[in-house]
Amino acid sequence: MIEFLLSPLRYEFMVRGLIAAVTVGVVCAVLGSYVVLRGMTFFGDALAHAILPGVAVAYLLGGGAQGPLFWGGLVAGVGTALGIGALSKTGQVREDTAIGVIFAGMFALGVALISTVRNFSVDLTHFMFGNVLGVSPANLTLTLIFGALVLLLVVAFYKEFLVISFDPVLAQILRIPDQVFRYLLLIMLAVTVVVSLQTVGVGL
Repeated sequence: MIEFLLSPLRYEFMVRGLIAAVTVGVVCAVLGSYVVLRGMTFFGDALAHAILPGVAVAYLLGGGAQGPLFWGGLVAGVGTALGIGALSKTGQVREDTAIGVIFAGMFALGVALISTVRNFSVDLTHFMFGNVLGVSPANLTLTLIFGALVLLLVVAFYKEFLVISFDPVLAQILRIPDQVFRYLLLIMLAVTVVVSLQTVGVGL
């Protein structure tokens, strides 16, 4: 029975898919705790759709190559996170409103860009639903590097994130730079979404 269960691991693509899935699961679980505590659950969903134009632009500039898609999504994700943070920083626009505005605009831009390419449908399907068995060695390396970076930042600033998430008043008393860690958390969330792109796709 054990040999039967372990037999798929003889194939490299199965091993890569398993490692990528475990890495994404760990990173999403750790960062997801702070996302839930801070009431940012809609933010992750919005980011997943807002990186669409970055992926589309990377696809167009790269001539259809899969390699630049990660970096295009990363740039779009971090830019979206910083844009939402900047809009909601003043207090005149609530964070959920800023998320809705940027999310809708970025997603519409991505759809418009994709519609200009006739042969993008197959790649878009993989992008929307993931392709865990299609994780390449290069994608796995990027997933491990950026996933480890997110986890290291969580460990390094564990106390700060803990205080900011549970007691913002105490954070002000202790003079913890709330805005700095807020932007850092937004960027980490954007990186996590892009890291999860190949494995679970936008839908999950």
